[in-house]
Amino acid sequence: MRGPFRAGIAAIVAALTIAVIPSAAQQSRWGADYFPNVTLTTQDGKTVRFYDDLIKGKIVAVNLIYTTCTYACPLETARLAQVQRVLGDRAGREVFFYSITIDPEHDTPQVLKDYAAKFHAGPGWLFLTGRQEDIDLIGRKLGLYAPPDPANPDGHKPNLLVGNEATGQWMRNSSLDNPKFLARTIGDWLDSWQGPKRQLKSFAEAPALTLDRGEYTFRNHCAACHTVGSGDHIGPDLAGVTSRRSRDWLARFIQEPDKLLAAGDPVATALFDKYKSVRMPNLALSQEDVDVVIDYLAKPSSGAPAAAATATGLAAKAVAVSPDPPRQPPFIDP
Repeated sequence: MRGPFRAGIAAIVAALTIAVIPSAAQQSRWGADYFPNVTLTTQDGKTVRFYDDLIKGKIVAVNLIYTTCTYACPLETARLAQVQRVLGDRAGREVFFYSITIDPEHDTPQVLKDYAAKFHAGPGWLFLTGRQEDIDLIGRKLGLYAPPDPANPDGHKPNLLVGNEATGQWMRNSSLDNPKFLARTIGDWLDSWQGPKRQLKSFAEAPALTLDRGEYTFRNHCAACHTVGSGDHIGPDLAGVTSRRSRDWLARFIQEPDKLLAAGDPVATALFDKYKSVRMPNLALSQEDVDVVIDYLAKPSSGAPAAAATATGLAAKAVAVSPDPPRQPPFIDP
């Protein structure tokens, strides 16, 4: 009997020890002794402290941008606007977004305010500027800093740091990732899955998945700024665009929009002026990607009406099977 008794005591002691030892995240928690408490200025001209006012006790998503960027920044910002829409009223109440410029000499508070408006930034999303050395320090501490590299004219990488300072949970993601995945990571994982529980259907009931590469490429690279049949958004509605523009022009504009605009192309210039000087980013798409996107846009069946109807049906089903009113909208394409 002595052996089992001792084993039982050992198990109880081990359980009690585990209960009082802080988690790894708690032991290595970044706090006031790690985050720079430097002064920054919001797009509204308000002075804030990085740690005290922005990070402490909050769930946050932080990225680095600059408003004259012709590469990933426009898509990064449009993608985060999608994430905000998926989070719904949790954005600005439970979750906060911070986009910090790496070009403070140009990006004044007013420039940042105009930039935020172009991308329909919602509540709880601050665009911040400050001293260059302070911004560089924040970038290094958050693992977002990119040293000057002549081979990389963009000046930074499209990374997004998401975290919960209170729990010590931090994760670096691509800010170009799927908006539903980012929203789930920010809204659920960082909240230790404390959100409303939803009853999920059996995998056996899932419909057959048919992938259209053109639609997939469009949703991944274009849908943050454009719709097909649902009206203008950050950029123009692309319904019927293949009948208004030649395939050669579309291919060049999708693949090298920066060069087309710099060359003074009249259509590219008119679009730039009409859509609040939002730059179409050069995403370095392959010729094959460009071709499948154009083919998708040329299909009579491509567009938002059918997708919107599907999304409405999915939302209705999600609400119908949820035992409690959801705190956030179902994870459907925004």
